[in-house]
Amino acid sequence: MTKGNSVRVLAAGDHFILPSLIREALDPELPCEVAELTLGWPLTPFGPVAEVTEASDAEDELIEALAGTEALVTQMGPVTERVLDACPDLRLVVVCRGGPVNVNLDAAKRHDVRVCYAPGRNAAATAEFTIGLMLAALRRIPQAHDLLARRSSWEGATYYTYEHSGLELEDLPVGLVGYGAVGSRVARVLCAFGARVMVFDPYVHGEIHGLRVPSLDELLRMSHVITVHARLTPETRGLIGARELALLPKGAVVVNAARGPLLDEEALCEALENGHLSSAALDTYVREPLPPASRLHALADRVVLTPHLGGASRAVAEKAARIAAAEVARWARGEPLAHCLT
Repeated sequence: MTKGNSVRVLAAGDHFILPSLIREALDPELPCEVAELTLGWPLTPFGPVAEVTEASDAEDELIEALAGTEALVTQMGPVTERVLDACPDLRLVVVCRGGPVNVNLDAAKRHDVRVCYAPGRNAAATAEFTIGLMLAALRRIPQAHDLLARRSSWEGATYYTYEHSGLELEDLPVGLVGYGAVGSRVARVLCAFGARVMVFDPYVHGEIHGLRVPSLDELLRMSHVITVHARLTPETRGLIGARELALLPKGAVVVNAARGPLLDEEALCEALENGHLSSAALDTYVREPLPPASRLHALADRVVLTPHLGGASRAVAEKAARIAAAEVARWARGEPLAHCLT
């Protein structure tokens, strides 16, 4: 906690969570001196920086801007051991995302820096986007649009033939792998559509929207669509591979707006190429940006691909800034922090 009347804060935003949004969220919360820094994401992709992952490559810029600063609010700032070593006044880091993957937590503990995050800020947006991906894949919306709008072709009418027409959500067996903040919202929306919702999540207990299924294998065998909502951990990496995809009924659809490494992309491409799967909709990938050499590009008539846009809504940016500002205010007042890891 700061001892003075005014906290010195660096709003290290980017082109999504604007530094001005952070400043505006802080203004009603507490008296503070706010400096602003704009990092390059998403116009410049994130990646590994030193020992942290999913960060902007901006250690030097962050170190310079943090001089004399006690609190950092950021989304993609690389809070590495080098940054922490160079910023002895820093006492609090608030990351405007669901987990502080851009922070070296062990180094933060050694430097007595508290690290907080903003859980749930994009749950509604990602759930809505997931439903959009699902509908797009089931009804071939992007492919029909491309034929008509870009090529002035009425060939998309072939999707009205019985052989090529899509599936509707009503009465469709849809399996959810994971039932957290996003998955539970997706389940509620699918129930409203009339889908037959099934859920596999060994960590969630109590009532759910849909039928609880005791094993992943059983869920896959029963589902004409699966959508993945698990957290990425060493145990869940590659959770859906060739064996799991083979358990799905022929013609099934796979949706992933969670994390790319949950799904074996090579196995997915194989299942699409050999016709076992009818389509897939992906917003996340094993490597981001998606490499030009990826096999997915050659499957444009069977896939919907978006560049990690699930959480891209203005409400998410505004909500993240408010959550972060409230955490800074609690720290400044000496109150317990709501979402703290160190």
